[in-house]
Amino acid sequence: MQITPETQPELGLSVTEQARRAQIISATIATIAELGYRKTSFAKIKERAGLSSTRIITYHFTNKAGLMQNVLTSAIAPKEQFLADRVADLKDRSELLRAYIDTEIEFLRSHPQFVRVLTELAANSDDEDGWFMTGPMIEQLRTGRIERQLVQGQNEGAFGAFNPKVMAMSIAQAIDGVAAAAAADPAIDYDAYAKELGDLFVKATQA
Repeated sequence: MQITPETQPELGLSVTEQARRAQIISATIATIAELGYRKTSFAKIKERAGLSSTRIITYHFTNKAGLMQNVLTSAIAPKEQFLADRVADLKDRSELLRAYIDTEIEFLRSHPQFVRVLTELAANSDDEDGWFMTGPMIEQLRTGRIERQLVQGQNEGAFGAFNPKVMAMSIAQAIDGVAAAAAADPAIDYDAYAKELGDLFVKATQA
């Protein structure tokens, strides 16, 4: 998925500036996905984006932290929209839980580059030159939302008695397992994984 000016928040920039920022973010995402976070440098990004100088990157983003902030938000945005589009009309808590798991696994299949980037950002959130909010934001994306859904379901009587933090972590780790399986074998049956995990956690959380 390509980052476009339309996916960037309104910053009062000119059309040219927006396009350049989108170009740099797209190049950074592609570089991290291919080489990993630690091997991604401004020089590599410059080369992939076809820029004349790395100073163009610092002009638009100031430093690595500023660039990684924009990379993270640009990678999160499509995932959030991907989920929102699939659960908008659902009310039943068990259906919502199953849809969440289905969507997470479908995102692994349809947006592997963004998954790789989010994984790399999470694994390197301790980088002193990176954005300090990377770790908390990814953790919130990974477990915070589903934990809130589980708590709400318990409050409504739709779910049984369990520790929502532990259950949310278990769901996240199960989805991480699918990502690891896909990395080892891209031909895995995503639908089968989604169904099995959906059945498992719907049963585990039922009242």
